[in-house]
Amino acid sequence: MTPNSENPEIRDAPSSHVIVVSGMSGSGKTIALRTLEDLDYYCVDNLPSALLPAFVAAVAQAQPGLHPRLAVGIDVRNRSEDLNKLPQILAGLGQQGIEHQLIFLDARDDVLFKRYSDTRRRHPLTGEGRSLNDAIARERKLMRPLSSIAERTIDTSDLNVHQLRRLIATELGMAGGPLSLLFESFAYKRGVPADADFVFDARCLPNPHWDAQLRPLSGRDAAVRAWLEGKPEVTQYLAQVREFLDTWLPRFEAENRSYVTICVGCTGGHHRSVYLCERLAEHFRATREQVLTFHRELE
Repeated sequence: MTPNSENPEIRDAPSSHVIVVSGMSGSGKTIALRTLEDLDYYCVDNLPSALLPAFVAAVAQAQPGLHPRLAVGIDVRNRSEDLNKLPQILAGLGQQGIEHQLIFLDARDDVLFKRYSDTRRRHPLTGEGRSLNDAIARERKLMRPLSSIAERTIDTSDLNVHQLRRLIATELGMAGGPLSLLFESFAYKRGVPADADFVFDARCLPNPHWDAQLRPLSGRDAAVRAWLEGKPEVTQYLAQVREFLDTWLPRFEAENRSYVTICVGCTGGHHRSVYLCERLAEHFRATREQVLTFHRELE
């Protein structure tokens, strides 16, 4: 008997699309899940794999159609016996008509070691008295049943945060649909993002940085937003950029373009550019399903 073959909750649940995000600790699983969450996936991290069928059924039945796309993080924090059963569990979901995909994020051992050393985070398996090198080797062995059946393996060894987010968005979250938009804020002092399609310079606008009370905040905070919205030149700038994009983005769609990155920069990348990206994203979310924001200097 396959898992859930006799489970009426799974059998009667409306069809959903489930992405299982797994991989090595330090390979970028959290970034992948956050990106999918920004793209309206219902995301849960560190779910015991044995509970996956019940989770899918519960979400589908709670309000049918509300969360048609699910993403679940499953990693070495699961019990080893549960990890070994995951292939069978996924096969059971497939038999129940639940479309699923297993994505495995990986990186070279030397890269994983450096990432943990640089961030001083504790590897999940070092608590058992192992060195970091031994923990990575042990994890690779435990994760072998999942890596061997993954539909897509992503090597993040040479990817930065921005490149991984874009890859996840384009290949998993936004592939095959209408034109998708990424609004990215940045600081000019750290350079313009290399993958920008449009770049708007907000350094000409009034800067909340010079207000001591606003300086520690970002363009996502209400106080900064109110301050900027009180400046007529900011309102004019936002309206004109919005009008420009409203006019020209459909031309990209007509050329079968699937993904456009719009970058807004200011001096520090914390106030003006963040505010403008958030407001532009709000505008386009009213008419488009696939709109993502990323604030480089806030990550």
